Amino acid sequence: MPEQENPYDMSVYKRAKENIRRNLEDGVFLREEKPMLYIYRQVMDGRAQTGIVGCVSVDEYLNNDIKKHEFTRVEKEIDRINHFDVCNANTEPVFLTYRDDLRIRTIVEGYAGSNEPVYDIETEDGVSHTLWCLSDDEVVQAVESLFKEVPALYIADGHHRSASACKVGLKRREEHPDYKGDEEFNFFMAVVFPDSDLKIFDYNRVIKDLNGLDSSQFIAAVEQAGFTVEEKNEKYRPEGKHIFGMYLDGKWYKLTAGESIIPHDIIGALDVSVLQDRVLAPILNIQDPRTDKRIDFVGGIRGLDELEKRCKNDMILAFAVHPVSLEELLNVADANEVMPPKSTWFEPKLGSGLFMHEL
Repeated sequence: MPEQENPYDMSVYKRAKENIRRNLEDGVFLREEKPMLYIYRQVMDGRAQTGIVGCVSVDEYLNNDIKKHEFTRVEKEIDRINHFDVCNANTEPVFLTYRDDLRIRTIVEGYAGSNEPVYDIETEDGVSHTLWCLSDDEVVQAVESLFKEVPALYIADGHHRSASACKVGLKRREEHPDYKGDEEFNFFMAVVFPDSDLKIFDYNRVIKDLNGLDSSQFIAAVEQAGFTVEEKNEKYRPEGKHIFGMYLDGKWYKLTAGESIIPHDIIGALDVSVLQDRVLAPILNIQDPRTDKRIDFVGGIRGLDELEKRCKNDMILAFAVHPVSLEELLNVADANEVMPPKSTWFEPKLGSGLFMHEL
C-alpha cells in the first residue's frame, strides 16, 4: 500500500490550484463577467434558510464588526492560509448571521419568488440547494445599502476560514504596500443568513469511564452536585434549559440542575458550562474537554441512538444537552466572550463548490 500523502504538504495546495485552473478552462467553473451577489436557499426537513452570498471586508473582521465566539487553532489556520494563498481564492464561504431585518428579508424573498433560480439541486443527504443570481443592479444597491445599517454580522460557522482569509488579505497588503483598498484580497466570501432562519442542534458528550466510581456512586455524586436525577423508561431528550439527558448502564435519566447552582454570568449559565463545571470537571476529572481523550462529542443531528451506540462500543456514559439558542450565541459574541468548546452544531452545512472568490 503506498504511503499516504501528507495533506498539509505544499504540493497538495498546488494540486488544488491546478484543479481550479483546469476546471475553469473546461467550463466546469464559470467566471462572472461582473461583481455579483447571489441568493442561496437551503431546505432541510422542511425548514428553509435563505441568505445572501457576497464578500465582506477584512477591515470589518479586524474592527470586530464581524463578531466571533470561538477561539481558533494555529495549525488549522495555517492549513487554510496556505490553501487560500496558493489557490489565490476563497474556495468556500464563511457562514455568517445577523439579527433579522424585515426590509432585507422582503427584498430577498420577493426577488426569489419572482425569478427563476440558476441552480436547484438536492444532495444525497436530502438537503436542497437553490441559487439565484442577483443581477438587477438596483436590487443589489438596495441590499448593500440596507446591510450598511446592520449593526453587526456574526460568525455562525467558519472561524478558521474567516481568520485565515483575513490573514491572507493582510499578507497581500504587505506584498502590495500601495494597495488602494478595493482589491479583491481586501475581501473574503461569506453567506449571510438572518438569525431567525437558523437552527442550532445540540452538541452532546460521551465519556469513556466514571473516574474510578461505580454507577451508584457516580449518580450520588451528581445529586450531591445539585442535580435532581430521575430514571426514565425511554430515550430522553432534554426539553428545556438546565435539563440534561443521561445514559448509563443501558438506562436513561433526566437531570435537572437546581437553581442554586446556575451562575448568573452569560457563559457560566450555558448548559454546556453547567455540565462541565458541576459534573465533568469535579466528578469525572475532565478538566480540559479540548484535549482530554476520555471525552468525545456527538452532533445532535445524529440523534440519541448514536449516544447509545457509542456507550455500547467505546464509551460508558453519555449526556444529551439542550441546544444553545441563537440569542445566547449572539449575546456571547456581543459581550466579546468565547463559547465553551463544542457548544454549537449548525445544520445544514453550506454546499461546497458552488461559489469561489478569486483574490
